[in-house]
Amino acid sequence: MKPGPYADQQSPRQPRRPWVVGVSGASGTPYAAAVLRGLLDAGQRVDLVVSRASRLTLLDETGIAFRDAHWRDDLRTWLARGADGKPDTFDPCLDDVRHWSAGDLAAGPSSGSYPVQGMLIVPASTACVAGVALGLSKDLLQRAASVTLKERRRLVVAVRETPLNGQTLRHLVALDEAGAVVLPASPAFYAGATHIQDLVDFVAGRVLDAAGVAHGLYRRWEGELGGSRADS
Repeated sequence: MKPGPYADQQSPRQPRRPWVVGVSGASGTPYAAAVLRGLLDAGQRVDLVVSRASRLTLLDETGIAFRDAHWRDDLRTWLARGADGKPDTFDPCLDDVRHWSAGDLAAGPSSGSYPVQGMLIVPASTACVAGVALGLSKDLLQRAASVTLKERRRLVVAVRETPLNGQTLRHLVALDEAGAVVLPASPAFYAGATHIQDLVDFVAGRVLDAAGVAHGLYRRWEGELGGSRADS
């Protein structure tokens, strides 16, 4: 039998399969930071897309300017900051992060042939929700989300808005029907939160739960009333 054309070549390397993390313009940049830290702590690779609107929110909420040309330094400063605004609370390692400009519609995550595990949108604004639900693909964040849905990959949408009107609710139902996990950024209190970081980490932990990524960001319910107070 004649050998195939690739018989003498080595087997291809296993492709890099990151989680795409999209940060939209909704308030809640500490949620995004906590999710990113959780992914990296779990040894996951990350492809990051920070929308234009989210950069204004980040600047307003933290004073940090996120710039494409200096994204690594800006991201390190952001992820090192605690939810209370204290700098150098964390020591993030960014070796497994790749950044794509939100305006780069030729970027890897814009194609279904680009191997990823799925996508997490944290936080998700109502404008972002509408764009993804309607398939507008106006920027890389929305395009990557549309690709995630069409490829039947995991999409978690951490919507951060209140109250919600009927139009947004219909968009969220459409995302649910398309296979996305709709996850409102709603902290819980049974985990014994004593600090704003605890509340942020609870939401980030639920996002990672939906993605199937192991973490230790919050105390899980074990069926014992008052269990969180017993440890205080």
